Amino acid sequence: MSTTITALFDNRADAEAAKERLKGARVDAAHVNIHDKSSSGYKETGYSTHQDRGFWDSVKNAFVPDEDRHTYEEGVRRGGALLTADVDDDCVDAAVKVLEEAKTVDIDDRSGEWRSSGWDYAGAGASASVGTAATLGGLGDTGTTARGSEQEEVIPIVEENLVVGKRDVSRGGVRVRSYVTETPVHEQIRLRNERVSIERRPVDQPLSAADTDAFRERTIDMTATGEEAVVGKTARVVEEVVVSKSAEEHVEDVSDTVRRTDVEIDRDTDIEQGATFGTSGTDKRI
Repeated sequence: MSTTITALFDNRADAEAAKERLKGARVDAAHVNIHDKSSSGYKETGYSTHQDRGFWDSVKNAFVPDEDRHTYEEGVRRGGALLTADVDDDCVDAAVKVLEEAKTVDIDDRSGEWRSSGWDYAGAGASASVGTAATLGGLGDTGTTARGSEQEEVIPIVEENLVVGKRDVSRGGVRVRSYVTETPVHEQIRLRNERVSIERRPVDQPLSAADTDAFRERTIDMTATGEEAVVGKTARVVEEVVVSKSAEEHVEDVSDTVRRTDVEIDRDTDIEQGATFGTSGTDKRI
């Protein structure tokens, strides 16, 4: 199964950039098309009908209610560009995330701005949103089925489901850098030095009997020593800087709205109310 994603952009350049983002993300998307004023089926005035579907005729798998369809057409008429893509159901979340990060237009906010400035959807789309029983087939396989003398009309009831996912975002961080500094250090040490001196002293006394070897040759060696400062260094760990992170979980309430198509049956008329384009597929808009 596949889902058709629709997204409105203020200009074609933004839509083309979003298309390239889809390709770059390797999203399994087929039939990625961009519709603007140059597209086949564009109407400068009026809105698409079930007989004249405009550029929606090329979107085979979209289910778009009349009001949303006409709002997208109004956006194109005002210079915007509409991107449609058939995405495999397993890749819908990834495709939606890629397009949400592009310059997509919030269609609800934008249509509210248009209404506040005078755009009247009810007046503009009244003639286009109601079809006859013979033309309510829509864009694809869903439609009128004849069985012998019986005729069957099928209107798909589509319901959206809220899908809540998670993605990683930056919450800030810290960078710790170590570096080396040098500090002059002054110390004192006491050193001892020896010195050899020679002194000649006059003596006048008779040679004693013990000095019988006074005429023996002899040599006296005496060495002077001294001390000098020796500098060495030792390293000690005096402190530690520990960088760590912890994770905690919390429960967050997510609120949104989901849409569901309903039908009204008026048995006194031949025209069923709430008719919309559609196929057996689904549609997800950005």
